[in-house]
Amino acid sequence: MKFGGTSMAGTERIRRVAGIVKRQQEAGHEVAVVVSAMAGETDRLVNFCREANALYDRAEYDVVVAAGEQVTSGLLALHLQALGCKARSWLGWQLPVRTDDAHAAARIEDIESQALLASMAAGEIAVIPGFQGLDPDGRVTTLGRGGSDTSAVAVAAAVHADRCDIYTDVDGVYTTDPRIVAKARKLKYVTYEEMLELASVGSKVLQTRSVSLAMKEGVRVQVLSSFIDESAPLADSIPGTMIVSDEELEGTDMERQLITGIAADKNEAKVTLTRVADRPGAVAAIFGPLAEANINVDMIIQNIAKDKGETDVTFTCPQADLARTQALLEERKDAIGYYRMIADSKVAKVSVVGVGMRSHAGVASTMFKALADRGINIQAISTSEIKVSVLIDSDEVELAVRVLHTAYELDAA
Repeated sequence: MKFGGTSMAGTERIRRVAGIVKRQQEAGHEVAVVVSAMAGETDRLVNFCREANALYDRAEYDVVVAAGEQVTSGLLALHLQALGCKARSWLGWQLPVRTDDAHAAARIEDIESQALLASMAAGEIAVIPGFQGLDPDGRVTTLGRGGSDTSAVAVAAAVHADRCDIYTDVDGVYTTDPRIVAKARKLKYVTYEEMLELASVGSKVLQTRSVSLAMKEGVRVQVLSSFIDESAPLADSIPGTMIVSDEELEGTDMERQLITGIAADKNEAKVTLTRVADRPGAVAAIFGPLAEANINVDMIIQNIAKDKGETDVTFTCPQADLARTQALLEERKDAIGYYRMIADSKVAKVSVVGVGMRSHAGVASTMFKALADRGINIQAISTSEIKVSVLIDSDEVELAVRVLHTAYELDAA
């Protein structure tokens, strides 16, 4: 069971979570719980780091921001004990959750589960702080924003859990954000691939890496709401959204939608380098240093070379990494050989996702026509086998999502 920040935001909500957890144990399950920091707490800790040093050391950043989950894991264990449950917290370094040394974006390499399994078999509820781990040098690491989802799936895989229930502030995965489109529909099933694409392009329900890990390890994940009465049915019978393999959906009579969902991400920034030399190695000189700094680059556009043997290169990166990206590229301006760097943080990415794209033509053209009809300009395009993404002005995101939701006939009746 995993509970996000809004589910852990204060004493009353943590007490309610303890009641939900207790009922699962009483139903005969061995239970491990992964918790996030209280809503807003990680942002507060991140701001402390930025105030201390805008170009902060990521190892020390991890020490600070990992504290949020430590607080909620201890508090939930205390609430469970108050309800008469045997419970204890296991910090990332106590299991341990072993990761690589990419601070602030670490990847889980292994979880030693023997002590955890023994504790659970003895009737103890394990409460584990998400988001945190231990690097090869014994230093605290964090997994990146939303990393508690990854922690939960990793723990589920390590203990061979029947299911990983992700309790969040929504009651499942919808065709798009219901706050933007009131007629968005909740989906009963979503495949790993579809959820992976939705998560990677802005759906905030699950973190991308958690879905990737679930697919790799074959962990069945259920998304459901923690904002339920303690007398509500157990998660075994609550109709959330199950994230499963294509194979599990084969044999069901469910009619597959051409498009599963539409996602939007405002946390994007666009960077353009002008008059880059059109020669072998020029692009590697740009993106090599960014990769070494663990900065994820998404859309990349290289214009056709001009007569002078020069080209413009445009790419997107997370807004949070824009300052570091600019600093790195400025340092290497002579080595790369560009003329000017232009940054724009007022952009957003809108994507349509669905496995039905594999067997249907015209998905992209429907998207482009719908946006054009409403005067929404497309700045960049990227595609995969089951996804089409466009970069647009951030002020037009909500309009674009509503237009596309209607264009693909996803509105609920």
